[in-house]
Amino acid sequence: MKIHFLGTGTSQGIPVIGSDHPVCLSQDSRDKRLRVSIWVEVEGQSLVVDCGPDFRQQMLSSGCTRIDGLLFTHEHADHTAGLDDIRPFNFQYGPMPVYAESRVIANLRQRYGYIFATENRYPGAPAVHVHPIEADAPFSIGGVTIQPIRVWHGDLPVLGFRIGDFAYLTDVKTIETAELDKLKGLKVLVVNALREAPHDTHFNLQEALDFVNLVQPEQAYLTHISHHMGFHAEREKTLPSTVFLAYDNLVLTLE
Repeated sequence: MKIHFLGTGTSQGIPVIGSDHPVCLSQDSRDKRLRVSIWVEVEGQSLVVDCGPDFRQQMLSSGCTRIDGLLFTHEHADHTAGLDDIRPFNFQYGPMPVYAESRVIANLRQRYGYIFATENRYPGAPAVHVHPIEADAPFSIGGVTIQPIRVWHGDLPVLGFRIGDFAYLTDVKTIETAELDKLKGLKVLVVNALREAPHDTHFNLQEALDFVNLVQPEQAYLTHISHHMGFHAEREKTLPSTVFLAYDNLVLTLE
């Protein structure tokens, strides 16, 4: 399994437009963060989680040329606003297989009516093949089993995903105890850590570290990071030995 971090930033990305914050002015490439997304290559399948406004740039930078499944965690724009840019994949492979909860599909259908239209479609409009999924029901893509994990982004239900010994959770503020059983025995956990100060709908750094300590993966990577987390090079020195800040274009390999 290969995990490509396509983006590790929060909803505004880093640098933030018009900001003179020192992190936004940093020349360290690890401090430049696109909106959060991952690409997983596993057992011959190519899976992307979330499709934010930087999707086109991420596909070009990573070299991803095929997607067998596009999985959505939730409907917020920083996770969905790149949906129009699936068109080159459509032209080569046909409708994009999309996996999301029914609520998320309904939201996308409202915002991107032209993509979901079945009559009088605009020539060249993006096309999707919708697969509704549920938090308590594992599903399969090309023989790869994926376990959804219910987490809460404030009051909004969000899905994380486990594939083998890898789990990806973003936009988490709380998780019910029953869902923790789905996270046992992980080699790698990816989880959001917005900043050091508390936030209403995201883990801050200490909450993320407490969660990692609870789950006990072999390694953990923090994502969905804002510029208020500080410089990558300085912050990573403060973390436990098995916890790391993810950064854009980082690639992990799991045997």
